[in-house]
Amino acid sequence: MSEREAGLRARLVAVGVDLVTQEGAQALSLREIARRAGVSHGAPRRYFPTHLELLSAIAREGFAELGAEVAEQLRDGKEPGSDNEPSGGEENPRAQLAALARIYVDFALSHRGMYELMFRHDLLESNSLGLRETSLPLFNSLVDLVSRVRPDVRAPDVAGALWANLHGIAQLWGWGSLQLATGADGVEPLVRAALDAHLGPESR
Repeated sequence: MSEREAGLRARLVAVGVDLVTQEGAQALSLREIARRAGVSHGAPRRYFPTHLELLSAIAREGFAELGAEVAEQLRDGKEPGSDNEPSGGEENPRAQLAALARIYVDFALSHRGMYELMFRHDLLESNSLGLRETSLPLFNSLVDLVSRVRPDVRAPDVAGALWANLHGIAQLWGWGSLQLATGADGVEPLVRAALDAHLGPESR
């Protein structure tokens, strides 16, 4: 692929990212992306033979952004907004899980269109662009932390249940349902309750 072709391909993806951010996943038609990129409606087909492949490339950008936030948190080993290093220089897997959960829910609420696109099962089944290699490391990080906090359980099962719980919190909060049902002023108590439910109460 020439530099010009690579540039156009990247522009189509960037336009798609902007479109899903502004208008949601339902707005991601090939024709609209081409129009906003200033190319003919058939141009995207040269780089993305199917609509699914272009959506996958856009979703990959979302996973890359979320993955970078998680990687930074795990590398730093401290909670967002904290200037304190972990005591004794040791990582605290429970604190890292709490931070990861907050990052996930915050991302879901602040990137609602991208979040909706990223977790469509049909996209994850398409691996022509290596989407699984971008998304699965996030879950594997969750499994690793759960295994360190709860060595007595099968970590993938608990991690999957926790992920589903956080996903549901983010979705229902975004719809306004949880605020109405629980009277909560913010999502943080619900995230803590999910962590306690799947990991046991945090030791003080």
